Amino acid sequence: MQNLRSIKFKNEFIDNFDGDQSGDLRPRQTPGMLYSKAIPTPVKKPALLAWSDELAGELGIKNPVDQNDIDILGGNQVTDTMYPYAACYAGHQFGSWAGQLGDGRAITLGEMQTPCGKLWELQLKGAGPTAYSRRADGRAVLRSSVREYLMSEAMFHLGVPTTRALSLVTTGDQVMRDMFYDGHPGYEPGAIVMRASPSFLRFGNFEILAARQEVSNLKKLVDWTIENFYPHIKNQNNENRIILWFKEVVERTADLIVEWLRVGFVHGVMNTDNMSILGLTIDYGPFSFLDDYDINFTPNTTDLPGRRYAFGKQASIGYWNLGCLASALAPLFPDTQKLTEALEAYKDIYVSKYQDMLGNKLGLDEVKPTDIDLMIELEKMLNSIKPDMTIFYQLLIDLTLELKDEQYIIDHFKDSFYKELDKNQEKMLYNFIKNYLSRIQTNTCTREISLQRMRKNNPRFILRNFLLHKSIEELEKGENSLFLKLQEAMKDPYSKNFDEFFVRRPEWANEKAGCSMLSCSS
Repeated sequence: MQNLRSIKFKNEFIDNFDGDQSGDLRPRQTPGMLYSKAIPTPVKKPALLAWSDELAGELGIKNPVDQNDIDILGGNQVTDTMYPYAACYAGHQFGSWAGQLGDGRAITLGEMQTPCGKLWELQLKGAGPTAYSRRADGRAVLRSSVREYLMSEAMFHLGVPTTRALSLVTTGDQVMRDMFYDGHPGYEPGAIVMRASPSFLRFGNFEILAARQEVSNLKKLVDWTIENFYPHIKNQNNENRIILWFKEVVERTADLIVEWLRVGFVHGVMNTDNMSILGLTIDYGPFSFLDDYDINFTPNTTDLPGRRYAFGKQASIGYWNLGCLASALAPLFPDTQKLTEALEAYKDIYVSKYQDMLGNKLGLDEVKPTDIDLMIELEKMLNSIKPDMTIFYQLLIDLTLELKDEQYIIDHFKDSFYKELDKNQEKMLYNFIKNYLSRIQTNTCTREISLQRMRKNNPRFILRNFLLHKSIEELEKGENSLFLKLQEAMKDPYSKNFDEFFVRRPEWANEKAGCSMLSCSS
């Protein structure tokens, strides 16, 4: 274990690619450059609010013991082996080409080697302006930083591929934000998250190079990505290697979205610049877990009224975004046939993974062709009665295998309802349960194995927006009891140890800003 000050950072990315070394933080285009040097801008009074012991142990970093360590986490100190920079990338935002974007409020300090020999990139979010901040200040506020810190670690403990968060630091500065872009700005306390990941490379890192027709840089970045993060395919010949890599990106993306749907997560802003080339959840902004089951739910006010990134559209958006990545890679091929074939395979890959996931949530021994009708019936029923998704599946685990009358079934699931069901909805629920129990009786595995599968795949605790909002309000008043309790609960999401949070969204949170809807503002 080593402290932050003694880490000897490696700078693999900047050593391998051209970048703007000037340190000029003025917003500008940087053609030919994959990054720009960006020294963090000091803050008034950095103070440690949260620290991930689990991630620190994995990285081999000691807990911060003095102000020097905290100054590093707050961007007030840069060690000799760090080379802070902001990456240059582009993206499609809400379906439209946005051109150059880049790390506008994220600054990578370098890559460190973990005790097991892997390299992890450490990055400060909210540490000040970069060449890619455009008209923004490069800062982040407490509410968005708390959300990113807690959710990054919560998703890890849920078993969802994700970037991580090592620390959360308050800055002592006030930051001006207009939360809903409605002409009502106000000052909020500033904060900085230290994020960690093997890489923060996005689809957009490749898109910018293709758009600028920098084919040699594009080829070099693809080769470097394969060499460092997909080494098992690096020895293939050139064209075949890139296709194999793209196929794996396709599969990882399908895996990721299936995992989101398993736990009811809605990313909220699935632009191509927010899609990880490693298949990780990246950039936690206006995200949410589902409360009531609604495939058209989006937590992002910027996504209205089209709801492009709604819960039920995430799989198709994954395909669309992969299409953008395939287009960016097209200059590396004589024709696009192989790329097109690899992209089109996404649909079958996703459907297969999704059905397997649903089978696990339902406790099936395997997914048989005849189970597809049951799954379709399940989704129609859920979207009609709109129960609390998390609570519904937990109540399904507790359901007796003996079919009872309709009223018994309604009463059993009533704690998951946000509204009184009409007769048709009651009949839909009862018919599904009847068919489900009939199917469960045919399982070749034991009931205990079936239940274990359900408990493993259906979380009992999720970081609901109203809980995050309450904890943020308390923190802004100097109270951290709920924040600390949520930190413990998120580490144990599949048990009954934190059932004080096993409740539906309360009525007061239905329309409250920060609970029902959010924006891209941070």
